[in-house]
Amino acid sequence: MGQEVYLKAYKMGKKAYQTRLLRGERPTLEVLDEILPPKSEYSEVPLGLIQIPADRIVGTKSDGRSNAFASNFMPILAVRSEFAAKWSNLSSSHVEEGIREPVKAYEYLNKYYVEEGNKRVSVLKYYQADTIAGVVTRILPKRRNDNKLYFEYLDFYDKTNINFIWFSKSGDFQKMLIAVKGNAQDEWDDDDRLYFRSSYYRFQDEYKAAGGSHLRITEGDAFLGFVQLFGYERIKEMTVAEMKELVVKSWKEFCLLDSGNEVRLKMDPQEEKKPLFSVKLTTPRPALKIAFIYAKTPISSAWTYMHELGRNHLEQTFPEEAVTTCFENVTEAIIDDVLETAIKQGNQIIFTTSPIFANASVKAAISHPEIRILNCSLNTSHKYIRTYYTRLHEAKFLMGAIAGAMAENDKISYVEDYPIFGSIANINAFALGAKMVNPRAQVYLDWNSQKDNNVGENIQRRNPSCISAKDIVIPEEESRWYGLFHMADGNRINLAMPLVHWGKFYEDLIRMKVNGTWKDEDKNEAKAINYWWGMSSGVVDIICSKNLPHGTKRLVEWMKKSIISGEMNPFAGKLYSQNGIVQWDPDSVLSPEDVMTMDWLAENVVGSIPKQKELLEHAEGVVRQQGVASSKEG
Repeated sequence: MGQEVYLKAYKMGKKAYQTRLLRGERPTLEVLDEILPPKSEYSEVPLGLIQIPADRIVGTKSDGRSNAFASNFMPILAVRSEFAAKWSNLSSSHVEEGIREPVKAYEYLNKYYVEEGNKRVSVLKYYQADTIAGVVTRILPKRRNDNKLYFEYLDFYDKTNINFIWFSKSGDFQKMLIAVKGNAQDEWDDDDRLYFRSSYYRFQDEYKAAGGSHLRITEGDAFLGFVQLFGYERIKEMTVAEMKELVVKSWKEFCLLDSGNEVRLKMDPQEEKKPLFSVKLTTPRPALKIAFIYAKTPISSAWTYMHELGRNHLEQTFPEEAVTTCFENVTEAIIDDVLETAIKQGNQIIFTTSPIFANASVKAAISHPEIRILNCSLNTSHKYIRTYYTRLHEAKFLMGAIAGAMAENDKISYVEDYPIFGSIANINAFALGAKMVNPRAQVYLDWNSQKDNNVGENIQRRNPSCISAKDIVIPEEESRWYGLFHMADGNRINLAMPLVHWGKFYEDLIRMKVNGTWKDEDKNEAKAINYWWGMSSGVVDIICSKNLPHGTKRLVEWMKKSIISGEMNPFAGKLYSQNGIVQWDPDSVLSPEDVMTMDWLAENVVGSIPKQKELLEHAEGVVRQQGVASSKEG
């Protein structure tokens, strides 16, 4: 029996050996002594007897036995060798009574290297043991930039005593802590570890069965993505059958993670557009049912009001071909139920108009692949839904140029709501536009969502010549402080306002759906798709007041035409932040990805990006989902 098992293990070892050899990789076990830094660069910490994750055991302490095994720890010495006989006897012993004697190993950067018990590890790996008992000594290197992830793991381990999960990106260990406990500070108790272990290994089994071993991401990466999508509380209560079904249905999300969450930006609608229903049918075609889901109401929120105008535009443009409905005041707590209601009502396309609805949108799309769901967010990477947003920073650049031209005292106030993707680009584009026409212009930044921050008092104290406030106001709002206005002798004079034509955005998206463009993209595109349209597509514009001087208006018109034609870009040339040069080359242009994820402010901006803990409670959800990196720190 033992010899037959050895032969099978030997074949597995030879296959792994030859595969790695052909790839030009080391075909045998890693050797710790060959990769250790100088003795002065590390210390040794005894961990005692622990359960070592079998898949984290990758090599031997010294090279004495490394050549007896392939890289997968399967044996490669001849079947009739003394080594083979000992391995076979150990295999038989394990089947009869189990291997109880712990191995002796070293842990270095969360990989384990065996000093005593290599054959025991080989046998247990052959029988697919999840863990192997071992007396372990940790090799603790000095903290450096290149081992930052390992020290994040150590912090995770200190709180959880979990050593079987590994992530490939900095910050993900903390994300998992938050996903499980709601914060990154609490230590885990025995129940926490028990539920986590059970959930992780059930997921791991189904993930591997679906083909996870063929992806480059770690199983921890995949599990975190799964948890972020469906929620840890739901996952730990899942049956094996439910887990299997959702892993299979979510497979495109894992593939997207494997590709680095790549997003294909669609910068403009298709050039050629057909009529919405260009084919004459002998029988009437049923109207397309479309739902809009709002976080607030058009009466209470300018953002929702703009999308409601877009919905009304759709009904007016396609009075017979489309029927729309909307759901208002939807929170994160009820979004799942609202989406199910919208689907049961027969809606074929659903627009969720807030970034906080992104995860719920993905879950609904996975469960209902026949429904098209689009989420209004920027730089969100999901394969089962499309995302859409506007390049509003193009209009803000023009607004900044107007402000710079009209600011007699060189002081301009800029009021923003949340430090999220897109808003930083808006601020910087505005500041760069102001500086282009007035090198002395200073833009004073205030945040409506920041704690202990009285925006009105700040503006009054600074006495700026120009103020950039809300882009639009709802009809019922008493304040007319919106757009860009000029202050003169205490009087407010409106100069301009940016315009987002959501109706045109929605119209073009519906045309793409009906005319088959959407299906073509499904067939040919492996990446997530984000529609990010600007002035060239007609969804972003600027409205100038009659109060604007004629010369300034002509300048703005010229700049607008240059942006539409592609001759001008707000983020072209040398760019300076508050902390130094961002872009050196005068002929370069920031990539769309760099524009989306900006976490710096232009040198003529006076102010900073607030951290999440500095924001009011109502801002936490949107910043958690769409906040720039610097706002989430601290």
